[in-house]
Amino acid sequence: ADNALRERRYPTDMTEAEWAVVRPLLPVPGWMRGRGGQPEAYCHRAMLDAIAYLVDNGIKWRAMP
Repeated sequence: ADNALRERRYPTDMTEAEWAVVRPLLPVPGWMRGRGGQPEAYCHRAMLDAIAYLVDNGIKWRAMP
C-alpha cells in the first residue's frame, strides 16, 4: 500500500526524509500480520500528502496542477 518512490507534485508533498520518519509510525495493516482482511486500495503516503495539501492550501491557484 506504499509507493516509496513517488514524485513530488505539490509543494506540500512529503520529502523522502520526512517519509522515512513518518512511515515507521503508521500501524501495520492486519492482512500483513495474517489477521485477514483486504489490502488497502490507496498508498499511505498519497493519503498523508492529500491531507497536508488540504490543511495547507484548501485550494490555491499557484498550487493547482
